Amino acid sequence: MAAQNAFEQKKRAILNEIDSTQPDLSPKGTIDELCLPIIDLINASADMVTTSSCSGRVSVFLEGTKSYNGEVKIGGKGQGGKWLYVTHDREKVIGWLDELKSKSEFSFELSGKEIPTEKVTGSIRYILYKYEPFILHVKCRDFQAASKLYNTAMSCGFRESGIGSNNLVAIRINIKLDVPLGYLDETSGTLKFFVTPEYVSVLDSLSLSKFDENTRKMQALYDRIEKELINCAPDVNSKVNIMPIETKEERRERKKREGMERQRQLKSPQNVL
Repeated sequence: MAAQNAFEQKKRAILNEIDSTQPDLSPKGTIDELCLPIIDLINASADMVTTSSCSGRVSVFLEGTKSYNGEVKIGGKGQGGKWLYVTHDREKVIGWLDELKSKSEFSFELSGKEIPTEKVTGSIRYILYKYEPFILHVKCRDFQAASKLYNTAMSCGFRESGIGSNNLVAIRINIKLDVPLGYLDETSGTLKFFVTPEYVSVLDSLSLSKFDENTRKMQALYDRIEKELINCAPDVNSKVNIMPIETKEERRERKKREGMERQRQLKSPQNVL
């Protein structure tokens, strides 16, 4: 009973945070609008509560650097990395480069030239273009509830999903993009892109298709959770009869037996006039 009460207390606290007008701990500060329907659906269950989510996003990220044992290595967000552009909105994918140019602290060079060989070192800070799909974390009351949610997600194609400690289910799918676009010239402070504007347009088109696929997957997951976990009312006493699947040989033999039986019945005395 104590574990059950602990889950209910945790769920109540999370729901209060969701209903609050205060910003949450995410960089954006609010729940993505596309996530709200599935969050509301899951939180309607007494056995589940959502803990974090992202509906999918396009981002442009400048790698940072870190020092390890006296050697400079490439680092992520915590080591001087910087988000140059982020959007969760499909409608803001095209035109990101122009917006980045107008707001960035760096100067730009979009030449499509390769990196000079002498500059290709372990400390080069790349500009990375990313598309990251929908992700959802759900805390469940017990392992049985977690297993049901996990199996439902897997059946919808969310093959990167898993169950962690404390019955926390991570629902993930692998429809990502992760492409280097250029690098930071530390000497001049210039973002030098080794891709062309035409290539950027190709990435935009790919990202739009990823957004569309992501939305379809989210809807499929919503429908399956609603049907199998929220609105289901299984009768434990009912029995489902499943007909065995015949092979071609078995079907041929069955048809042969049925034909012979019909012939026997036609030849029986009661069928003779």
